Amino acid sequence: MKTCFSGKIILGICVLVFLIQTSARAQKETLAVSTIKPTPGLAQGVEKAGKRVMMDRVLQSLDGQLIDRINATRKFQIVGRSDVSDLILEQEFTNSGNVDTADKSSAKQSKAAGAKYLLVTTVDDFQDYHETATFPGAGKNVTKRVIKMSCVGKIYDATTGKLLESANLQINKKDFLENLPNVTRDGMPNDEMLVSLAREMAEKIANRIADVIFPPKVISKREKQITINRGEGTEIAVGQSWHVFAIGEELIDPDTKESLGREEVLIGKVKIMSVLPKTSTAEILEDLGIDKGAVVRKAQ
Repeated sequence: MKTCFSGKIILGICVLVFLIQTSARAQKETLAVSTIKPTPGLAQGVEKAGKRVMMDRVLQSLDGQLIDRINATRKFQIVGRSDVSDLILEQEFTNSGNVDTADKSSAKQSKAAGAKYLLVTTVDDFQDYHETATFPGAGKNVTKRVIKMSCVGKIYDATTGKLLESANLQINKKDFLENLPNVTRDGMPNDEMLVSLAREMAEKIANRIADVIFPPKVISKREKQITINRGEGTEIAVGQSWHVFAIGEELIDPDTKESLGREEVLIGKVKIMSVLPKTSTAEILEDLGIDKGAVVRKAQ
């Protein structure tokens, strides 16, 4: 009898854990992330310049870093890469990142793959060069190595094929090296520099997609302080100025009848005071009706 009762308790606990995990997953939006690729023109140019190996190393690192940073937002459930590969192929996404939004079959295929949103990232610029300044009096050269990278990130509503956001993101990394006289370098940046470049770009892309689909919001207000649902690993930092907006009515383009999002009315200004792993606190500098649920954006 006791064994039967114990078994029922264990079964009940397992069911409860399952339901909790299922509920947690259900609260996350599903996101398909394409493999990052260069445009055909860039691939050819980099090949001719002898920098293809460098770019490939950055792209491989960026591919993994992007998944990691998106997971760190705790906002999305990422669709398996094998599913995404088939999805991209069927939807005929090109290296330029374009998609035929009028093709209804694309939306059906995206929905079938279990993704509500689709992120397509294309690298359209990669430069790796060095500049050397000579100082005869000091008897040495100083080399500045620069790596530049530009990506176009496009976020689609996979259930409709509609483009939600297209953003160009750029990163510049510089490394200063002192060279002894008559000593040359091979121009190969170290792995640490490449990984750092990939990490910063991945963070920019992940933060952008999170802000488009889930903009930062006020989750608590107490006297002259608010709490924001953004923390470490995002672009929020102590000392920054942010603006608070109330969400108004939906804006419709009078010509195309397309939804342009919702009106945002400035209702306050705040200064970031502390950044925690999952949240940040800010001091209210101007309050014209700040309340829970208001959208918060970094001041430009």
